[in-house]
Amino acid sequence: MRHGDKQNNLGRKKAHRDALLMNLACQVITHKRIVTTLAKAKALRTYVEPLITKTKKTANKEEISHNHRVVFSYLNDKAAVKELFTVVAPKIAARPGGYTRIIKLGIRPGDNAEKAMIELVDFNEVYGNSIATAAEPAKKTRRSKSTATATKKAPAKAKAEAKAEAPAAKEATETATDSPETAAE
Repeated sequence: MRHGDKQNNLGRKKAHRDALLMNLACQVITHKRIVTTLAKAKALRTYVEPLITKTKKTANKEEISHNHRVVFSYLNDKAAVKELFTVVAPKIAARPGGYTRIIKLGIRPGDNAEKAMIELVDFNEVYGNSIATAAEPAKKTRRSKSTATATKKAPAKAKAEAKAEAPAAKEATETATDSPETAAE
């Protein structure tokens, strides 16, 4: 029985599962997004987010080098650790958590497994631009009631004037078409 066991074993022994998560974490850090199964993506999120959090603690050199060693023990890839501390860390410095996003992609035709894309949130240009603009509050301007009602009445006046001008314009075009005929006779 698995009472209270929240670890998703992914159908693998511990050593195989650790190697799988290590490789997936390195790929997410270097490529910023990967496509995998939904179960692996959810397991990877719990594996990689604490590592990303460790990049924020930069009080002194001893702490920085210690965190490099700790992260390296989980990743075993110098290039991924360097990428994490030099490229990813400055971008996520202001974010309090939630560094990854999982997007479901449907099912895989071969074995009907649910596919998902896991990506680093701050490195997506499509979502990132809209979030940055949404984060800034809209400018609030203070308007008096007289200007607000004047702007509402102005379009109504313009419509009334356009209706009045429309018959006059029709008559002008009719007289213009009549005048060449009269000139030809």
